[in-house]
Amino acid sequence: MDRSNQTSPMVGFILLGLSAHPGLEKMFFVLILLMYLVVLLGNGVLMLVTTLDSHLHMPMYFFLGNLSFLDICYTTSSVPLILNSFLTPRKTISFSGCAVQMFLSFAMGATECVLLSMMAFDCYVAICNPLRYPVIMSKAAYVPMAISSWAAGLTTSVVQTSQAMRLPFCGDNIINHFTCEILAVLKLACADISINVISMVVANVIFLAIPVLFIFVSYMFIIATILRIPSAEGRKKAFSTCSAHLTVVVVFYGTILFMYGKSKAKDPLGADKQDLSDKLISLFYGVVTPMLNTIIYSLRNKDVKAAMKKLIHQKHLTE
Repeated sequence: MDRSNQTSPMVGFILLGLSAHPGLEKMFFVLILLMYLVVLLGNGVLMLVTTLDSHLHMPMYFFLGNLSFLDICYTTSSVPLILNSFLTPRKTISFSGCAVQMFLSFAMGATECVLLSMMAFDCYVAICNPLRYPVIMSKAAYVPMAISSWAAGLTTSVVQTSQAMRLPFCGDNIINHFTCEILAVLKLACADISINVISMVVANVIFLAIPVLFIFVSYMFIIATILRIPSAEGRKKAFSTCSAHLTVVVVFYGTILFMYGKSKAKDPLGADKQDLSDKLISLFYGVVTPMLNTIIYSLRNKDVKAAMKKLIHQKHLTE
């Protein structure tokens, strides 16, 4: 292969974004900016209350603090790039910048998959083994669980990103996306990507299929235990313990399965319409889902709401 035709790392890539739909760019700039601010503010407040309020120093809220930090990191890895693409006529990104953005996005997504399964286990123990909960979910257990989630996500991201960015890129260097999404980048490689595809399949099994199965089994036991509670009030209280987590799981995995599992058959409205649909779904996953996470936990968790009110009250007293 003639190496002279390959894209130089200094040249980098061109991100198409919504270039084909300039009328939508200003509208989406405002929407994405507002949602990003909600993500930063909401998750920042959740991190603050779970850290400062001693009543929330429990495994559930420790995981929630990690999830909030993760959502901030995930959106920050891509949203500034997306916002810049709405304002810049020529949307370019360097080779190294593309690698860093791809690494961060993949790492945060994989980490969240594992972290949500850890949170499902926490719910399972809290409802199915409440008397043993303090022993099973001790600090010596839940801190390593969170660390292992981050370690697994970062490790697989190193593998996937290094494999993708070592490929030769020649000729077309236009990424039909807002960011350096790994599947969009692999389409530009002028070499055999079968190893990358196999690696991605393995990663999907480990970070999607296994956590989903684990969460599903956990909730089967949780639901069975809740149904055996004699009083309606007791069942309601038990379900409220995990309702926020279950809602976040449905939104998170539902969006992923829809985004990657929907048919790639030719769209009757045309390829351009299908590309636009794929990009908007990607935006939903990357921005709306993290925003919903903080809203769900803020509105559906009475302990978090009480901690927020307490924090606001203390601030007013100090003033």
